[in-house]
Amino acid sequence: MKGIVSAPFGVTARGEQVTAFTLENAQGMRAVVLDYGCTIVSIEAPDRAGELCDVALGYRTLAEYEQNGGYFGATVGRLANRLAGGKFSLNGKEYALYCNNGKNHLHGGKRGFDQYVWASEISGETLRFSRLSPDGEEGYPGNLEVSVSFTFRDDGALELDYQAKSDADTILNLTNHSYFNLAGGSGTILGHRLWLNASHYTPVDEGQIPTGELRPVEGTAFDFRQEKEIGADIGAADEQVRAVNGYDHNFMLDGEGLRPIARLYCPESGIAMEVSTDLPGVQVYTANSLTRRAGKGGQHYGPHSAICLETQQIPDAIHHENFPTPVLRAGEDWRHKTCFAFSIR
Repeated sequence: MKGIVSAPFGVTARGEQVTAFTLENAQGMRAVVLDYGCTIVSIEAPDRAGELCDVALGYRTLAEYEQNGGYFGATVGRLANRLAGGKFSLNGKEYALYCNNGKNHLHGGKRGFDQYVWASEISGETLRFSRLSPDGEEGYPGNLEVSVSFTFRDDGALELDYQAKSDADTILNLTNHSYFNLAGGSGTILGHRLWLNASHYTPVDEGQIPTGELRPVEGTAFDFRQEKEIGADIGAADEQVRAVNGYDHNFMLDGEGLRPIARLYCPESGIAMEVSTDLPGVQVYTANSLTRRAGKGGQHYGPHSAICLETQQIPDAIHHENFPTPVLRAGEDWRHKTCFAFSIR
């Protein structure tokens, strides 16, 4: 039945009650989202045969979300992706963040947004999560009021609306870290077909930090401007692909405003997903380092079991003047939108 319903999902190791919210649209498509980390547990869309297919990887229990890592379906921040050295300067002051990825800071640090229980409210067909990230949390300046709203529209689009405001200058990059497999979590996504609205990408160094170069995709394994299989060039003799055993790179998106930036298609199931955003980049991650583990529904996941399409600001942008700035000024409204629209082809 169309609407939003809630149910208990467990208790965290800190003793916090976690709730699962099920959003259902008029087509009977469903998404389950936790208030723990604003985490998407599942997304059910009809396949070619009309059967609902869960296209998002996830876990069966709260304990697995707490212990297994991988940021499955989570909202990550304050700063998604990597920050070189875990340090940045802003207004003449240097800030040191927790380094949880070798020498670098990743996805918000030791306890990022993905590990908090957010306040929740339901307004009509929209589910809104919010929290206050206090000044100094994980080393970041400013008291940050942040919210993420989820709406499963009747046209088949799961819409995410991010909003934030800080009382001091800070840096911010929010994204959703869902792992998608449009065949329902079985097998790899190397046979999925991908189109990207991106004519440049950002090469990375050995620590997966962008070098600052904006490299054209033309003539490289990174050219998805014409739809092709994800696995078509994953074995290419390209040092960037070989270094991470696949794709784990930011693509610079063409165009501005809310526009389609990616299309993913599974010939096996017939399910297609179009991603739209008003953000300047997307991290394409082909789950290269996903260790083998059990998931929900009896599935078992491993390398290349899914693809993440993390719409974002450009990684490590605070250290590169030629990248769009990640700085959020005091009192400014930070608002961005990303939509995952499902259909049959």
